[in-house]
Amino acid sequence: MVQDKINEFLDSKQDEMIEALRSLVQIPSYRMPAEPGMPYGKGAAQCLEKALELAQRLGFKVRNIDNYVGTADFDDKEPELGILGHLDVVPEGTDWKYPPYECVVDGTEIYGRGTIDDKGPVVAALYAMYALKELGIPLKKGVRCIMGTDEECGSSDLEYYTKKEALPGMLFTPDGSYPIINIEKGRVQGAFAADYTVSDVSPAILSIHGGQTVNAVPERAQAVVQGFTEAEIAEYISKTDTGVTFTTEKSDQGVVIYAKGKSGHASTPELGVNAMTGLLTLLSKMPFADCEGFTKLKNIISVFPHGETDGTHAGAALSDDLSGALTLAFSVFHYENGKIEGNFDIRFPISYTVASVKERLVSTLEKNGFTLTGSADAEPHHVDENSEFIQKLLKVYEEQTGEKGHCVAIGGGTYVHDTVGGVAFGAEFPGEENNMHGANEHISIESFMKNAKIFAHAIAEICG
Repeated sequence: MVQDKINEFLDSKQDEMIEALRSLVQIPSYRMPAEPGMPYGKGAAQCLEKALELAQRLGFKVRNIDNYVGTADFDDKEPELGILGHLDVVPEGTDWKYPPYECVVDGTEIYGRGTIDDKGPVVAALYAMYALKELGIPLKKGVRCIMGTDEECGSSDLEYYTKKEALPGMLFTPDGSYPIINIEKGRVQGAFAADYTVSDVSPAILSIHGGQTVNAVPERAQAVVQGFTEAEIAEYISKTDTGVTFTTEKSDQGVVIYAKGKSGHASTPELGVNAMTGLLTLLSKMPFADCEGFTKLKNIISVFPHGETDGTHAGAALSDDLSGALTLAFSVFHYENGKIEGNFDIRFPISYTVASVKERLVSTLEKNGFTLTGSADAEPHHVDENSEFIQKLLKVYEEQTGEKGHCVAIGGGTYVHDTVGGVAFGAEFPGEENNMHGANEHISIESFMKNAKIFAHAIAEICG
């Protein structure tokens, strides 16, 4: 059978595929300062060059679009199917057991930055196309592998590419998980601010700082207070049940209160423990002197109460049957010297729009004395699960895995969020933990090869 021939061919190329992946992982391709002709720095440009060399060696027609995006076409036909992957990565961070850019094979696992996100899937896609070409399996429709270099920092590469030419009408990205992600919620990442009069009162809150990035539940926060002893603060901590761990330390200004929770992605804030809202809850229960700043702090915790992630008190508790409930993560906050600044991240269901969500938020914030000062927004993304394209992908998934295929809605965003008709198809399998974006990122050899086989059969099913 043709299916067996494809799988056997790819199995014979396993070692070669791992070496191809190693050649890409060895190039640190996180975003660096732009240089002439290299919009995302040397690493991304060098990795794209190496990937295009690989694609050309496999027999494909390649193009480099100004070091933003590279393409590899199966043949001269106009591409009707696109496989969209990215070669850029997040920085390596710390605590790796193997060097992050060496691509170490340890037993059944391949370790290295980019092995699952997204260099491994890109190599799998190229070899999927190669298998069909070498086996002489005829395709009636053209196929293009599109390799970007800025997915991790906003996908400006794809924006540049689509100004030059249209994406294929059928498009999937191995930048998510199986079976198929066909719904991605909309996003409002907002910033708000207010001023307050600094009063010479005691006891008082001198400063509060928490969170580092808008799209993550803050794991840590701290406040500097005066007018309380550490023992008195410990009494209030003992009466505050938030799931947050508090410690204190004397300082020249008073007492520093440290809060430690549990980090989590803003698309699933219910899985984290928000250190910042926990700290604000503690502070709101302490008898600080009445002043404008303390009043506004209590207003903030009334809008973003600790433990609430559905936006109820922000006036934005929305949901629908297809994509579920809105989620809200209050993620960054600064209070000091008469200035209040905060950020939140909302993922909202597909039945609503950015404008309708922001209207609710603005109303609630203004009633509590705050102004929305800016936001980064994205409308929801939805592809009909009954489309012929999705049904063919599901058919292949079921044949190759023996598992029931279905469509999934997520709060996060994949590389196809701003495309028309694109879906995420792989590369993570259900139940896998690959440490994506963390230390010891890895992909199993079995999953690496299974991705290539699924992609090859998908191409044959859709284009053959």
